[in-house]
Amino acid sequence: MSTLTDPIADFLSRLRNASRSHRADVAAPYSKIKEEIARILKDEGYIAEYEVDHNAHPGVIKVTMKFVNRTPALTGVKRISKPGLRKYVGAAEVPRVLGGMGISILSSSRGILTGRQAKRENVGGELLAVVW
Repeated sequence: MSTLTDPIADFLSRLRNASRSHRADVAAPYSKIKEEIARILKDEGYIAEYEVDHNAHPGVIKVTMKFVNRTPALTGVKRISKPGLRKYVGAAEVPRVLGGMGISILSSSRGILTGRQAKRENVGGELLAVVW
């Protein structure tokens, strides 16, 4: 298996592809940040469930996709901050996604947060992705 230069983008692409092809579940190599992104997506209602399998040699995170009337709850994902070009925002510059219908995901000094949580706690950070 080749080395990934951007494992977060790979994880988000797997979720986007599973959503578009109406797959029930998707698996990806485990990392703590991927688990936190999955937790946020579950809390916000974009995925049904996720589970971490530490028994596999490289750990695996398994995500169960959510569908509402055969329509995927996760319709789009865009990676903003990339390894070659990081994007940082302050608490006042956290973008609204689709007029508040989507979420932004930030990595801050208080952990992985949604844009709404970051504004509430008045912290900025690295803008990882936007989801709608």
